[in-house]
Amino acid sequence: RYLLSPQDLAAVDVIPDLVKAGVTSYKIEGRLKSPEYVAAVTRVYRKALDDVEITEKDRYTLEMMFSRGLSSGWLEGTNHPRLTHGKWGKKRGAWAGKIVTRGEGWVELATNKVSLNPGDGFVFDAGEDRNDEQGGMVWKVEGKKLFFDRRSGINWKRVHAGQSLWKTSDPALEKEVKKSWKGGRLEEKGDSLMIQVSGKSGEPLVVECRGKKVVSEVMLEKAEKRPLNKEVLAGQLGRLGGTEFQLGLVRNLLQGEVMIPLGELNRVRRRLVEELKEEAVVKDGRAILARLMPQRRVVDEGLPELRVLCRSLEQIVGCARAGVGFVYCDFEDLKDYREAIEIARKGGMKVFLATPRIQKPTEIGFFKLIEKAEPDGVLVRNLGGVSYFKERGIKTVADFSLNVANPVSAALLMRHGEFENLTVSYDLNEGQVSGLLASAPPEWFELTVHQHMPMFHMEHCAFCTFLSDGTSIKNCGKPCDQHDVQLRDRVGQLHILKADVGCRNTLFNGRAQTGAASVDEFVSLGLRKFRVELLEEDAKQAARLVGWYQNFLNGEGEAQDLVRKLGAIERLGVTKGTLEQRRGEVHY
Repeated sequence: RYLLSPQDLAAVDVIPDLVKAGVTSYKIEGRLKSPEYVAAVTRVYRKALDDVEITEKDRYTLEMMFSRGLSSGWLEGTNHPRLTHGKWGKKRGAWAGKIVTRGEGWVELATNKVSLNPGDGFVFDAGEDRNDEQGGMVWKVEGKKLFFDRRSGINWKRVHAGQSLWKTSDPALEKEVKKSWKGGRLEEKGDSLMIQVSGKSGEPLVVECRGKKVVSEVMLEKAEKRPLNKEVLAGQLGRLGGTEFQLGLVRNLLQGEVMIPLGELNRVRRRLVEELKEEAVVKDGRAILARLMPQRRVVDEGLPELRVLCRSLEQIVGCARAGVGFVYCDFEDLKDYREAIEIARKGGMKVFLATPRIQKPTEIGFFKLIEKAEPDGVLVRNLGGVSYFKERGIKTVADFSLNVANPVSAALLMRHGEFENLTVSYDLNEGQVSGLLASAPPEWFELTVHQHMPMFHMEHCAFCTFLSDGTSIKNCGKPCDQHDVQLRDRVGQLHILKADVGCRNTLFNGRAQTGAASVDEFVSLGLRKFRVELLEEDAKQAARLVGWYQNFLNGEGEAQDLVRKLGAIERLGVTKGTLEQRRGEVHY
């Protein structure tokens, strides 16, 4: 039922391996969680990082604060079923045990996996619709028997031996955790500085930090008694009270045993702090933005061009019949790219091949297969592809996943990636696209006007988890090659699930959307390249749909007529905006 709801990431048991691997920064996501969650989880991971043994109580605490089940994610390798079992999609807590017998108002567990006390919350797991599950609070505990209040509302005819009981809340634990942070005071910490000190006898002392360099007016001398060692330097340079800074680390590169009057060392410290404060002053953002903004050029008066993304050989045949001049190929099996190129070129079409959205270091072979197929260019979806194909002189178009959402990011990608075009980010609504076109050369951009919006793109493979007994591509038997899968949402809409060459899954919205109503405005702003993305159309359907858009871009018919024929949602990008279509317009 909950096919895309993974268990929560809990990497506490692999922290020692991550430390050995050189990871120095660890993130805990606590958004929309309680203060108790943040306090408890932070405390457990602090113990792990301090190399203190993690106890069963610590793991129990992680489960009870908020847990849909705990998993190490992909940190111990790919195991799709272990990540997502699909049984529930919200907080579950800790497993208490299986019911061996029950009566009216009580149950007996085979074993108490966790302590149960009066007032604890629970839920019966009968494998039914999660919205119909029964639960409440424990009234009394006698050994392995749990008793429940007569007013609990539990239908005991639905409770049977073999069902599981989950502990969903622990008031005593919550009280204990709350006590650990309630009334506590935050320790104010300054901006941590790493200071480097260098010099030798007869030369000035040099103190450096964040690109700033301060030189002493007094020369270093050979030390007779107390040389400048790390402790002395830290003691004097760390006197940062009353500033927004604190000393993080001192790197002592002094040559030999040298000394300098402490008063001079203090003067150097004060001068360094002054320079760092000057650097920290916020500069006028408008002036910086003006330097980064691209120069806008004269609007192109040429005709709009339609480009079509195809996901099957049939669709390429359909595009050839419709007289399309430019196609992208986005296939699950990259070995089909050679045949796709042959069909496209026989039909007089320019053809670009799409990279996967995610490219791991061990998957460079995907790029090599694309290069070997000798396309006219590549639709690049990740930064690894930018450098790979640029170095080989192959033309590229940046896809939406590179997130071109403003003129500054557009200019940066055009400068460093040398792209033919940039696909406008799907995060922009009509007003924001207009703002982008008005502030950067419109000939840079390509806009997707028809597509089934990709709602999820994930490493997790639902085909492997739910249609095989395997754990990864090594033993799943590739059920994605034999099955077409659609997922039904809570309102009954079916959405289309596809796997890519790297076994990553994309869930596409079951209804196509169109931005046809905005095309005239974008053309007036200089945009000339528009994309239609096909999904499951056959050759005939592809030719018909593409033909409608070609006629529309050639000025034949109204946008509303096209929308009506398509039966698509009238929307550009992910959303129209918070309140209305024009609300999100931005002027740069």
